Amino acid sequence: MGRPVTLFTGQWTDLPFEEICKKASDWGYDGLEIASWGDHLDIEKAAEDPEYVKDRKAILEKYGLKCWAISAHMAGQCVGDIWDERLDGFAPAHAKGDPDKIREWAIKEVKNAAKAAKNLGCYVVTGFMGSPIWRYIYPYPPTSADAIDKGFKQIVELWTPILDEFDKQGIKFALEVHPSEIAFDFYTTERLLNEFDRRPALGINFDPSHLLWQGVTPHIFLREFADRVYHVHMKDVAVRLDGRSGILSSHLAFGDPRRGWDFRSLGHGDVDFGEIIRALNDMNYTGPLSVEWEDSGMDREYGAQEALDFVRGIDFAPSSIAFDSSMKK
Repeated sequence: MGRPVTLFTGQWTDLPFEEICKKASDWGYDGLEIASWGDHLDIEKAAEDPEYVKDRKAILEKYGLKCWAISAHMAGQCVGDIWDERLDGFAPAHAKGDPDKIREWAIKEVKNAAKAAKNLGCYVVTGFMGSPIWRYIYPYPPTSADAIDKGFKQIVELWTPILDEFDKQGIKFALEVHPSEIAFDFYTTERLLNEFDRRPALGINFDPSHLLWQGVTPHIFLREFADRVYHVHMKDVAVRLDGRSGILSSHLAFGDPRRGWDFRSLGHGDVDFGEIIRALNDMNYTGPLSVEWEDSGMDREYGAQEALDFVRGIDFAPSSIAFDSSMKK
């Protein structure tokens, strides 16, 4: 099919921006999905400073790379979450430990992300929205339907002004459907889109790895929400339930062999990417396929190169003729 293949820089922000640009270019990537932490992208500067935008563009151009999407995952998480000390790791120094300041910063940051994306020539911001009700994932103590309703309503109240800014800038926000988000599976995604009256500014960053281990079939999800898929992550996952391990993973860290599931480099897990490409072809999706590389058991530079080759090999075009057309007399 020849869709552009990009590398999400979120797992590479320990490296300077220019260094990951050079590596991605040398490996053969078409572009980057740029993370807004480390020194890769300062969203506020990209929203307000033309010289900063010029600098980021110049580095990309130097290495023959393009950018179709930027990420605001960390700030987005801080918009909708109930504060605990983990959010301090995402927040700037002046806001750490203060839930109100963190949320105020996060709302401003995500709004600025729409401006930054426009300035950089992107069409979408990928990210998280957070959730005030993720802690109710198992309904004990008993959780009322009203508590869930209030959680969705709070997300709508918090994110409506943000999405208004996205509309103003002509940019889409693509939520990565993911555990700990307000939408984490099929039915919560369906509900979230309906709660927002399916406004076009809000769509999906499709990532099959977060669906499969939950028992959701990725290509079914993809087809159901085809009109809302604004960006695609390519990431694999392996489910390894052995009679001892469980889906909830026992508070074991990623990479621990006792886990019931773990992320894998592309082609080393259980995701059926052939069905995903067929669905994307049927949807006429022509946007980037963004490699989000995560595998605790593999060298990341080897994995990033291998993942690119995998995506190039699996991204087949649909047939232009019926396979049995030549059988007619």
